[in-house]
Amino acid sequence: MPAFILFTLIFISGGAILALELLSSRIMTPYFGVSLYIWTGILSITLVSLALGYWWGGRLAGNAGVAPARRLGLLFAIMPALAGLAIIAACAIYPFVFHPLARWSLSGGAFAACMILLFLPLVATSAMNPLLVALLLQQQEKRKGDAGSGLVFFVSTLGSVVGVIITAFGLIPYISNYTATLMVALLLGLLSLVAASSKLVMAGRGTVTACAIAAMSCAALLAWQGDRYTGRQGPVAFSGAQWQVEGIHSSLFGTVKILRSAADADGKFLRMYFHDGLIQNTVDSNQRSISFYTWALEALARAYQPQMQDVLMLGLGAGIVPSRLDRAGARVEVVEIDPSSLAVARQYFGFDPKRVTTHQADARTFVGNCTPRHDVVLVDLFHGDGTPDYLITREFFRDLKSCLKPGGVAIFNTFANLDDTRSYSHLLATLQSELPHVALYRPDWPGMRQINSFLVASPTPLPAPQRVTISDVPEHHAAALWDMLAKPQAVGAAMTASGKIIHDAWNAAALDMAAGQAAFRQGVLDAAPPALLMN
Repeated sequence: MPAFILFTLIFISGGAILALELLSSRIMTPYFGVSLYIWTGILSITLVSLALGYWWGGRLAGNAGVAPARRLGLLFAIMPALAGLAIIAACAIYPFVFHPLARWSLSGGAFAACMILLFLPLVATSAMNPLLVALLLQQQEKRKGDAGSGLVFFVSTLGSVVGVIITAFGLIPYISNYTATLMVALLLGLLSLVAASSKLVMAGRGTVTACAIAAMSCAALLAWQGDRYTGRQGPVAFSGAQWQVEGIHSSLFGTVKILRSAADADGKFLRMYFHDGLIQNTVDSNQRSISFYTWALEALARAYQPQMQDVLMLGLGAGIVPSRLDRAGARVEVVEIDPSSLAVARQYFGFDPKRVTTHQADARTFVGNCTPRHDVVLVDLFHGDGTPDYLITREFFRDLKSCLKPGGVAIFNTFANLDDTRSYSHLLATLQSELPHVALYRPDWPGMRQINSFLVASPTPLPAPQRVTISDVPEHHAAALWDMLAKPQAVGAAMTASGKIIHDAWNAAALDMAAGQAAFRQGVLDAAPPALLMN
């Protein structure tokens, strides 16, 4: 078999390894959150699998026995099909086991999930590298100064780079993670089929061909019937209503599902913005938000800056808050990194990007180049179960301060676990290091211990909040909203005593934040049906 075909096979298998790793992180996020647990599991299981695969492949190459070229060719050719079959088996079972694994333990469950998705496929594909080295030696394909191993691993690594790029920009934005993973399995089956049809396989061709066809057929069948198999598109009971998936939008930043409830006798319905297992916003059929935080952010902005003219909002979501502030006469700018959020807000929630200046950019980068021209900066930055670390550092808050006009305020939508305030104390301490004047607002919801909490912060003493009138507030939120606005809490030393200041270079609170995110994710898993977590 020509050497370039052998290297093509190893190139593509290297791409499959990294593609599977990237897709696994996205598959696991709705179940285990965006946390240390996922990436610790993925990286450790990946490295262990690769190490075992290289060792196993070397053992197989060293024990080839009689007619080693035939044996090596057979082993090399069948490995992609075995990896493909392992991926298919994982896709067949994970919709049913990841939810109970996550409810059992986020840390232990994440490692178990990584084993299911990654271990066998990566062991099989990485075993191809030492087998190819042995084949090249058998076929006397040595390169000057290189017995073949360096070139093999170079080509495999280059394939991994290309695989990540194709997966990130060619698959993830356009198809589900479930289908993309099955496409990786189908591609691996095709590699074995190509190898089986060549002179590389001189014995056992039927076995390789059968495995390759089985992998390709099963992958295609599951991809074709995926929605029916997983039930992710059917009506789902959740939060007291029956929901249908109205639309799915994928990007590098997660999977957004738009859920629509069944209409009542008057034709009224609800529409929900659902992002990787988390409810971001819910509106009624009149595009009125029924999510408390949207009304809280608007009310606080008007209370502290009744004459506001210029507003900057970091994080678009469904676009409800910037749309309402625009209609009230303010000049509004929005920064949103995820293009799918803009598409969803425009298509389903009435957001008009022609009325509101919208920047597709990273909030940290934008704020770092900001000028002091805003009366209010609204910060609603979440990814998964919390705010990314680099958006809660002292350096970020220092840059944010530069966006405010004299007397301007920054208003934060945050999330607090009232039973374990360690993570929140770190946030408060870090915020006060640059914006020392802070008022805390949180609704009084009996029995709820994990709630949205709102911070108003400024480098100068806060102005006295004004009484506000807001139209269309849902009746079930009105009392809690006005009660909250009447009871601001000062952020005193007791709240920040255990807080550590978070820096770009060092996050001493990383473990506390991970624990807080884990506690929140457990609550999500208790409420969300498994079918909605499939992506």
